[in-house]
Amino acid sequence: MPKFTIPKEEYVCKGHSACPGCGTPLALRYTLKALGKRTVLNIPAGCGGVILGVWPSYALKVPVVDNAFECTAAIADGIRAGFDVLGVKDAYVVGWAGDGGTVDIGLQALSAAVDRNANIIYVMLDNEAYMNTGIQKSGCTPIGAWTTTTPVANGKGWNTSPKKRIMEMLVANGIAYGATVNVAYPEDFIARLREAKDIKGTKFIHALAPCTPGWRIDPRKSIEVARLATQTGIFPLYKVENGKYSLTKEIKNRKPVREYLRLQGRFRHLPEEAINEIQRLVDEEYARLLKKIKETNE
Repeated sequence: MPKFTIPKEEYVCKGHSACPGCGTPLALRYTLKALGKRTVLNIPAGCGGVILGVWPSYALKVPVVDNAFECTAAIADGIRAGFDVLGVKDAYVVGWAGDGGTVDIGLQALSAAVDRNANIIYVMLDNEAYMNTGIQKSGCTPIGAWTTTTPVANGKGWNTSPKKRIMEMLVANGIAYGATVNVAYPEDFIARLREAKDIKGTKFIHALAPCTPGWRIDPRKSIEVARLATQTGIFPLYKVENGKYSLTKEIKNRKPVREYLRLQGRFRHLPEEAINEIQRLVDEEYARLLKKIKETNE
């Protein structure tokens, strides 16, 4: 088997305006390294649409369609339909939205696109809040996290609701392919996009990407924190193909969630019992995933 190598081609130029340590440019780089220059992105309001700049000071080498928050999947499907009419078969259409633009505001359009089995790749950049507009809680904000709409005062007030199980919703809805990826694992990230690009139908990529001001982390530790999300089991890497689940990154000895939480200011307020409860929930979710892997591969 040939050795896996990360393509040298760059489609994200230097000079973008992302914060130091931001995961978004990395996710964009890996996505385009996997798909190549025959790719069209459509991006709603959010960091992904802002940090690239505007023409002629534009930091991307592929075309982008800007759209409203709720429209990402619908616009992507429309672009794909236009390409089909024109006979363009060699271009990839990617809907690229944040977690708020996916699990909250854009969920209806995504669900409808899955119903139509739209032949698109949808990448959800998950930085676990509405970061571009002031770090408000989204449907993907984890339990225990501080946000500006779940402010912490007098030892209480942090987010108490779990992340929406978006992958489970879309698997139940019949997506062709789904995978979780993490900017701390670029080879796995690129490999999942490469798998997705040649599958017909709706492909969903759930990409974890740190936001340094939102997570209140040292920019130099951005990748370390992202890697710990997978090493602790908080964000396991797996894929769902033809209804079968499988791990794409096996962690034999998971680290305690405490190691992940302690590096982030958004969790600094948590008392010992809350950390223990998060550990219990992570263990429970990880066991559920392993059970699904076993059941769908029997």
